Amino acid sequence: MTNAIETADLARRFGHLDAVNGLSLQVPAGSIFALIGPNGAGKTTTIKLLMNLLRPTAGSARLLGTDSRRLLPQHLQRIGYVSENQRLPDWMTPGELFDYCRPFYPGWDDALRRTLQGELGLTSDAPLRTLSRGTRMKAALLSSLAYRPDLILLDEPFTGLDPLVREELMRGLLEVASDRARTVFVSSHDIDEVERLADWVGYLDRGRLLFAEPVSTLLERFRLVEVVAPADGTPPTPANSDWILQATAGRTLRFVDTQHGAPDAEARIAAAFPGAEVRTSPLALREIFVTIARSSVPSPPGEAS
Repeated sequence: MTNAIETADLARRFGHLDAVNGLSLQVPAGSIFALIGPNGAGKTTTIKLLMNLLRPTAGSARLLGTDSRRLLPQHLQRIGYVSENQRLPDWMTPGELFDYCRPFYPGWDDALRRTLQGELGLTSDAPLRTLSRGTRMKAALLSSLAYRPDLILLDEPFTGLDPLVREELMRGLLEVASDRARTVFVSSHDIDEVERLADWVGYLDRGRLLFAEPVSTLLERFRLVEVVAPADGTPPTPANSDWILQATAGRTLRFVDTQHGAPDAEARIAAAFPGAEVRTSPLALREIFVTIARSSVPSPPGEAS
């Protein structure tokens, strides 16, 4: 599988702050990849580095095979970019914005523009500066989707929007992303939207990538484990670096196994707690990220963080 985005030891420092630190990442072509992390984790800085809006302190990035520092107009015609802080020509109406953008993109599809405009309910002919933030985001997204880019980068596109606007933006994005030749890279801390969108996910914490993997393997890898000691036994204690302690109550220990996808996971837990009752259950993506946010999580076997 080819990669739409590749970074190698990418870094950006602001004074003494390492906003992005040694980021090595591969985003498979055709995937919807979500970069997750708390506020201040370095997500926006990463996307600005990818788009050459910031120069890296060290390392490199490639988009669709081209070094990000050498992106030319013909490369940008294949890349869509939408940011929550994006500045639009706010004296224009949405229609004037689309008319302005059309000549710059040979792949502009006016039939798709009309379809998305209808689905998004983007009918206003008022200047952008007078419209709600949600409507401006719709206009920004549509102007970046109408030319059917091969790669779409979205920086916190859903932040602060009401549920109906989110739903409409999601529908428009999926309309274009349904063509599996296209890649979507979205930064977010909104787990609910990520769970609906993404098939790959990476977690960024204080500028460092903790892991990047398919959502399906992440859901397999994390399991909630409850261990109940025999009535005459001592309370169990966790004894493995892959386990994240949740709580203890009497004879019951609760922890998260971060490597439960391994073939020997069940046997490994049983051997650690002989005679105890062991119960396991899956975790939702939100529960996994809450666990990650509260602890330092090891990477999948054989993968550097």
